[in-house]
Amino acid sequence: MKNHLTRRHFGLGVVAGFVAMNSKFASAADEPAVDLANPKHHKLAAEYSASCKGISMLVRVDDKELFSDYPNSGKKDRAHELASGTKSFCGVLVAAAIQDKLISSWDEKVSDTLSEWKEDTKKKTVTLRQLLSLTSGMAGGGIGRVPTYADAMASEFKFDPGQRFQYGPAPFQTFGEVLRRKLEPKKESPYDYLQRRILKPIGLQVGSWRKGADGQIHLPSGAALTATEWAKFGEFVRAGGVHEGKELLSSAALDECFVPGKINPSYGLSFWLASGAGNTREALAPGLARFRGGGEKKDDLRVPDLVFAAGAGNQRLFISRKLKLIAIRQADGILAALGGNDSTGWNDREFLSRLMYGTDAAGKKL
Repeated sequence: MKNHLTRRHFGLGVVAGFVAMNSKFASAADEPAVDLANPKHHKLAAEYSASCKGISMLVRVDDKELFSDYPNSGKKDRAHELASGTKSFCGVLVAAAIQDKLISSWDEKVSDTLSEWKEDTKKKTVTLRQLLSLTSGMAGGGIGRVPTYADAMASEFKFDPGQRFQYGPAPFQTFGEVLRRKLEPKKESPYDYLQRRILKPIGLQVGSWRKGADGQIHLPSGAALTATEWAKFGEFVRAGGVHEGKELLSSAALDECFVPGKINPSYGLSFWLASGAGNTREALAPGLARFRGGGEKKDDLRVPDLVFAAGAGNQRLFISRKLKLIAIRQADGILAALGGNDSTGWNDREFLSRLMYGTDAAGKKL
């Protein structure tokens, strides 16, 4: 994965942005070592997650499960909605479609498939990259109000392509219509394609997946998975689209998901990016920070590849290839979060600091 920016901003009812970091580590030399195998770190992270309505937590390193916990109402076999964590399946769908030559590249024009867009001056130049980096100019739509594929592609365009980042479900549902039309000659739905190309080959069992009035799955939200099954997806992404030695995805196409967007570098292509390059903002956790201790290494970034899928209620799938890490966190409270009433006090930086270093978000040893 390539380097990414350290600031994200979600749409309504999810998370407005990262809390600015005041790390106590003056330089890289002062930074505690990352220790993902430490049971104490697991316990500290699990206690924090549980205190914020967490119902599951799972840690895998180098494809081995090191820790799992199911507090509150959680159960190992309970499938829980990912909310907007579902969106990240779109990135792997594009990578698969590129490998299968259904799509030429991330820069293919949407109007090559949605021919009715050719008559619109804004829509006709939109690429899949712009659509799924949420910079197409299309209004995102209401969070939690998922339109049908047809209604999504008819959404208003308020800006020219490449001008604004607009978070919401409509672009993902529009992509659903693009994929539906490409698959129509094969008499295969987008969900059938996802199952055949990715989910079944990696042994991922879906608990449920909501569908719209058009009978098509909701791509921006709606998938429900257990922590174990979501981790299978994360491990597949961490492995660069390879499963049991077989390349199921084009690694080059998949890695495009982790390139910072030009308008909002906190977002790639259906994945959030927790760290970045070419900026001076602090990062999500102490060990990800660009330390400002002076000298040539004042901008050193220790973990440049942390990316994640995120959903309302603070559903999280964290992935780092450098650390060989998959960390899952699921929680109750999706509806409250969508309504703007998330009172859990959840902080991603606190969780990761505990997990990676055994410290709080400010760097204090716990």
